[in-house]
Amino acid sequence: MDITWMGFLILICLFIYFTWDTRSRRGNLPPGPAPLPLIGNLLDIKRKNLVNSLLKLWDQYGSVYTLYYGSRQVVVLCGYEAVKEALVDQSEVFGDRGSVPLLQGLTQGYGFSLNNGEQWKILRTFTVKTLKMFGFGKKSDESKIQKEAQCIVEEFKKYNDYPVDHDKYFTHAFSNVLCGFIFGARFDYKEQRLTKLLQILDDYLYLASSTWGQLLTILPTFMSYILKLHQRFTQLSKDMAEFVHEKVKASLETLDPTSPRHFIDSFLIKMEEKNNPSTEFHLRNLLVITCDLFIVGVETVNTTMRFGLLLLLKYPEVYILIAAKLHGEIDQVIGRDRVPNFDDRLQMHYMQAVIHGHFFTFDSVLLPLPHLVRREAKHRSVRLPELTGTPIYPLLCTIHRDPKHFSSPWEFNPNHFLDESGKFKKNDALMPFSAGKRICPGENLVQIELFIFLTTILQNFELISSTKFEEIEVTKMQGFLNAPIKIELSFLPR
Repeated sequence: MDITWMGFLILICLFIYFTWDTRSRRGNLPPGPAPLPLIGNLLDIKRKNLVNSLLKLWDQYGSVYTLYYGSRQVVVLCGYEAVKEALVDQSEVFGDRGSVPLLQGLTQGYGFSLNNGEQWKILRTFTVKTLKMFGFGKKSDESKIQKEAQCIVEEFKKYNDYPVDHDKYFTHAFSNVLCGFIFGARFDYKEQRLTKLLQILDDYLYLASSTWGQLLTILPTFMSYILKLHQRFTQLSKDMAEFVHEKVKASLETLDPTSPRHFIDSFLIKMEEKNNPSTEFHLRNLLVITCDLFIVGVETVNTTMRFGLLLLLKYPEVYILIAAKLHGEIDQVIGRDRVPNFDDRLQMHYMQAVIHGHFFTFDSVLLPLPHLVRREAKHRSVRLPELTGTPIYPLLCTIHRDPKHFSSPWEFNPNHFLDESGKFKKNDALMPFSAGKRICPGENLVQIELFIFLTTILQNFELISSTKFEEIEVTKMQGFLNAPIKIELSFLPR
């Protein structure tokens, strides 16, 4: 047989195989767009407009639909009711974590963020309990946050009304808050070691949300042959772990087993226990957990803070009104001289509404980490008997775009969180930290940080920007991660 015809025959067989395979496995799965051989529904997902692509499929196929990443099926949940039913009402069933190729090079099976079972339970419980012991997320120990907010104010005052690289300062400040709980120390804003770590974090997240990073998630088998991509992820992971390892060795040299000073000390003390040969408390888990805490605990709150300031400035006429209300509320409740504390929020209804508006308007993670079902499940009247091993993606960004729960879902609107008398009101459809068994353990800390930092900034400054927003989007990337554009921003003392 002619070699050309043989090649053509092979392609036809592959086409028939993959087409039959995906259709036969759809079985009782929810509806969704027809997949193409090899690439699945890759063409149905727009790289630079991921949210709109997923929302379009939501409109077309309903709140639960099926996509194919290559030949691998995934189930997508959209809207508040669908996500709540899975993560909250059936948290035990949908509580496991699916694989994340982007992060496998960093975790390699260690830590708890991507693991399940006893390893996840033991390490997550210890991490949350220990961090809380040192004040993590507690309003009774907000001094670290207040100190960093005041440091930011002093740095910004040095610039008078000149533009400030606020991204750099916020990143350093939020990382210092985390360093206080993990390492028991803070770094000077000019400290090169911390600057290097933060650059590694930025590079890692940028690569994760790039075209290559998205393809690695959608087509992991194929992209595994792109050696340079894996090498880059692996090197960044090693660099991050090396920084943490240096801090671990320094803590070990001065460790007092009877008096732990921070999270690293507490973990090292558990490592010294020799009565359990199969213990989860070993160096590799410590390094991975610490790196995970930095990835989530620094970049997420930093991008949310930056985006909040950007939203205030995008519409000058709106900013004038909002800023006047916020400044008035701050002056009335706190004044110009006292340091803000988290309890002040109880009397600052408009500030709370603005902050919650930031949360739902800006989704820093557009495609969250996948879940798995543990056993046969029924969801939204659809039986899912064959989903063990199939990733479940609860799209939190669709909750915050659900017109059933937000009157103007595409606008920055503090009124979504105010009642008729102007008092702050919660909205159950706000889930920026996910929900259920896998809810982000740093939720309380982030809320305290955002309130104290934003209140402190507006207590001391007016915001001025020369950047023109009329014809530009406020985000620079809409891959799996989202980030605000860089703008020129000046902080004019009040």
